[in-house]
Amino acid sequence: MRGHCLCGAVAIDATNQSELSACHCGMCRRWGGGPLFSVNCGSDVRISGSESLTVFKSSDWAERAFCATCGTHLYYRMLPAGDYFMPAGLFQDGVGFELKEQIFIDKKPRYYDLANSTQNLTEAEVFAKYVPGN
Repeated sequence: MRGHCLCGAVAIDATNQSELSACHCGMCRRWGGGPLFSVNCGSDVRISGSESLTVFKSSDWAERAFCATCGTHLYYRMLPAGDYFMPAGLFQDGVGFELKEQIFIDKKPRYYDLANSTQNLTEAEVFAKYVPGN
């Protein structure tokens, strides 16, 4: 998969994925104004234009990155495993995504619901799955 920010300064190449997650945690909702629809791209990600990349350590276990020129959200990365979770909107060229999982479901506000039938993980279940030793 190949994606890029709004201005094209940063490009991302990742292995093809089809499964999406929706994250309902407070940080993702604050970062993007709603749930983050993301693709787990693993650790095999190539980023070009890194001089335009700004990285922010948003917690003890994750960092987030955005384009310093246009502000496009580019990823959050789980530090223990090194996995990159990329916003689905970066990859718009023929990618057939399917929403499979909602995480931090216990943090989702009541003002929206997603109609998709998905696996739903609480905060505790997310940490057990993605943050070893936590």
